Amino acid sequence: MIIKQIKVGFMEVFCYVLGCEETHKGLLIDPAGDEELILETARASGLSVESVVNTHGHPDHTCGNRKIKEQSGVKIYMHAQDDRLFNTPQGESMAIQMGFTPSPPADVLLNDGDTIPFGEKELAVLHTPGHSPGGICLYVENNLFTGDTLFVGAVGRTDLPGGSLETLLTSIKEKILPLPDDTIIWPGHDYGGSPTSTIALEKKHNPYITDFELT
Repeated sequence: MIIKQIKVGFMEVFCYVLGCEETHKGLLIDPAGDEELILETARASGLSVESVVNTHGHPDHTCGNRKIKEQSGVKIYMHAQDDRLFNTPQGESMAIQMGFTPSPPADVLLNDGDTIPFGEKELAVLHTPGHSPGGICLYVENNLFTGDTLFVGAVGRTDLPGGSLETLLTSIKEKILPLPDDTIIWPGHDYGGSPTSTIALEKKHNPYITDFELT
């Protein structure tokens, strides 16, 4: 499997280009600006991008959706709860006020347990609310793309509309920590000492896991 991690946009979000080596079909996770760089990275990897998946609906993670869709005809995937929350006049206004391009509505509404194909691979959707009501993590072949649910050594903020620290900690305990310890964590921002981690390292060093005794 092809994985490219790219830091994009003025909020320095990690966008991910994923690809199936057998079919050369790919998808994007959280295209958050620098759309030409993202698409060129996909092309340089020999990938035909068919879909965009958002880990949540906050505009810093979705602001590239419109341009990517216009240029590539991709389908946009988002959890149903965040699509309802952010694809509203109020959500569009918030994005514009923050300097972002609003995302079009999702083409495919996701729920916990859904899968998203790309070639012979597929992402498994884990609903992990707390940072936002429709936050998700995406699991494939021992890789977990955590968006703003879990960072390296931290977690996403919970003081935005629909956020809840208690809910976020429950999501981490019930959906993330049961995965194999050697699962690679690919976060939504480069806020830690390294751009990736593992579940084992987070169990040992992340204060939101150790101090709240989630293990």
